[in-house]
Amino acid sequence: MADKDPCAWIKGAARAYCEQDNTGGGSAAGMTGGAGNTDKDDPCEYIIGEAHKYCMRGHGGSPADSPGGGGITGNAADNVTDLAESLIKKIEDLVAPKDSWAPAKADSWVYEQFMWLGQHLAVAIFTCVIVVCALTAWQGAPRLKQMGASTGWTLAAVAGMASVPGAVMLLNRATSTAFTAAFDSNESTLFPVILNDLKRTDDPLAKLIIFAALVVALAFACLVFMTRQIGILVFVCMAPLVLASLARGGDTSAVKQWAQRLLGLMLAPFALLMLSPFVKLTQGSLVMDSALLVAADAIMLRMIFHGVPYFGPKVAGAARTFVENRTSNPLARAVVRAGSPDVYERENTPRGPRIVDTPGRAMSQDRGVLFAAYGVKQQQRPARLTTASAVAQARHNAARNAQLRQARGVPRPQTPNGQGQNSTPAPQPPTP
Repeated sequence: MADKDPCAWIKGAARAYCEQDNTGGGSAAGMTGGAGNTDKDDPCEYIIGEAHKYCMRGHGGSPADSPGGGGITGNAADNVTDLAESLIKKIEDLVAPKDSWAPAKADSWVYEQFMWLGQHLAVAIFTCVIVVCALTAWQGAPRLKQMGASTGWTLAAVAGMASVPGAVMLLNRATSTAFTAAFDSNESTLFPVILNDLKRTDDPLAKLIIFAALVVALAFACLVFMTRQIGILVFVCMAPLVLASLARGGDTSAVKQWAQRLLGLMLAPFALLMLSPFVKLTQGSLVMDSALLVAADAIMLRMIFHGVPYFGPKVAGAARTFVENRTSNPLARAVVRAGSPDVYERENTPRGPRIVDTPGRAMSQDRGVLFAAYGVKQQQRPARLTTASAVAQARHNAARNAQLRQARGVPRPQTPNGQGQNSTPAPQPPTP
């Protein structure tokens, strides 16, 4: 009974300890299988898993048997290290993914539609050139030369349309492989140094700081991934239309502009290698590694800003506004401002009522068209700032403009009451 046997209601390995304490090394034969005398056998025999290691440490075992060598704190530190390693791997996969959303082959349905349009457009342009050359055949060799150039460039454009997806896919894989190799093989790059410092340090606060910085870097990496992948897909699908412009006679200006935008997106991940010279200076300090990681966030935001000029600044500006509206931390604000600086937007002159030129201006415009036919470039239509940007620029330059007006002797703008903006109000007569 329980009043006679103090260990009656205790089972398992705990009963062995109870009987040993109450009988001075009594038998634990009541346990399953008959353990015999516990002072001769392993006192932790019936304890399994991680608890067995703690039991052995309490009975003369090595403290190294405990997980992490530091109990619960050691396990938590190891978990933070594992999470940081998985975050770094995810950041690398997002910044330089092995696969792209763009079609891998020319027979992809997504690409076939644009390729069909590009081919027909090239043939239509070539037909127009042939017609023009036939109508002006009396000019002789120049028209024959133009027809031959158009024929060659049309064939080159049609042949190049099918090779763009494969070339982009190979370049994307080469970029991803080179980026991964640069960060994995060289210990002086940012992410390997962070992992080494995480494994060497025992400061839990520093590990939490670097973990938080990695989480923020993951968010910026997601923005880079979306902008980069969508931009590559758009430029690959635009390739047939751009290459078709060669059919007129070999004008490569559009092709060069298209290639610069596409290569800028493809090679954008290598911008993170700019931090490699500074990694050696911060090696061994997780706090300084966090500072470098913040700088990497600014670089990735710059990659968004310059990646696709059509909507890259909009995405970067939206990210900056999102951060500034949700935090007052000066460091966070400085990072997003460095990645997405203040800019003025420029737009084309909005359409309004139709304008009729004076006779003199009309003659000047016709003369410009005539000169353009002989290679003299016509003056481009001027552009202007949007209303919001014009207001921001005026506020920014208000002090400078006031000093310039004062230096030039221009009177200050009058207020509705007839006084200058900065003038002292006239004294009023005393009230009787």
